[in-house]
Amino acid sequence: MKFKRNCNYALLAALSLATMFSCNSEQTKESKEEIHNPATQVIPEEAKQIIGRWDITVEKEGKQVPSWLEVKLSGFNTIVGYFVADAGSARPVSQIKYENGKFYFEIPPQWEGGDGLINVEGALEGGKLKGTITSNKGNVFSYEGEKAPYLVREGDMQLGQAIDLFNGKDLAGWKASSEDNQWEVKDGVLVNKKAGANLISDQTFEDFKLEVEFKYAKEGNSGIYLRGRYEVQIEDSPLDRHPGSLYYGGVYGFLTPSEINTLGPDQWNKYEITLRGRMVTIVSNGKTVINNQEIPGITGGALDSKEGAPGPIYLQGDHTGVEFRKITITPIK
Repeated sequence: MKFKRNCNYALLAALSLATMFSCNSEQTKESKEEIHNPATQVIPEEAKQIIGRWDITVEKEGKQVPSWLEVKLSGFNTIVGYFVADAGSARPVSQIKYENGKFYFEIPPQWEGGDGLINVEGALEGGKLKGTITSNKGNVFSYEGEKAPYLVREGDMQLGQAIDLFNGKDLAGWKASSEDNQWEVKDGVLVNKKAGANLISDQTFEDFKLEVEFKYAKEGNSGIYLRGRYEVQIEDSPLDRHPGSLYYGGVYGFLTPSEINTLGPDQWNKYEITLRGRMVTIVSNGKTVINNQEIPGITGGALDSKEGAPGPIYLQGDHTGVEFRKITITPIK
């Protein structure tokens, strides 16, 4: 009996080892199959030309409005992306279909409201993207897109002469975006009394360091657009939430600050923003919250999508009231 019992034990042990070996072999095989090296990605030939970032101009209701699209390869053959309309933040595109030289994708509405999907379709013609955007309300707009520039800067940064964009007396050097101008100067402070026009500097700039002191009220919402294209958010953000790109200190929809370092509403806060090419550093109230990060593309509300050109400083006034007492810019040579 003892011999038989030992034989049974030995048989069970052998079967167990065999099973373990078989499982390990299967796991090893499966692991090898699941190891994916991004360096081995090969862009599908038919999609090579549309991969990248695109600065888009849309013909919309008699106006040219900016938009932006990034097309990327996910895995080995799935094409995905990010899209920015003329308003709102960057939104993900789960899949871009590409067939017979044409692409299309659908996205749900964001701040547009309503039901249904937004459809974007187009093709590459002469090195440009051309196509249509059909809104979730059925409106069709044509567009044209060009490859976005890299904006890579080389060499050491050299600061030029500081320029006070706000003189503390009047709106000299600025223009309102519409007739609904709610901006005025009161006791040396630039005040946007309520939602109305945006304020745009007459001067345009390329690379610079910008110092701004501002105050917002409870539930306030505004922003500072760099080159008129990239919004740095000013908002009475909830401090009990994780930082986000839509909150105070973020580059709207793209870059998330390390923390929401605000002194709060009805206090004078300060931004020191350095923009060189696409690389931005944001210091809020003495603490660096975004450190030399790349801004991928324009944010919603941009004046245009011509990223290779200089642009103005523009103060958002169409949300709520906001105040500024210092706006100083130092060009970078």
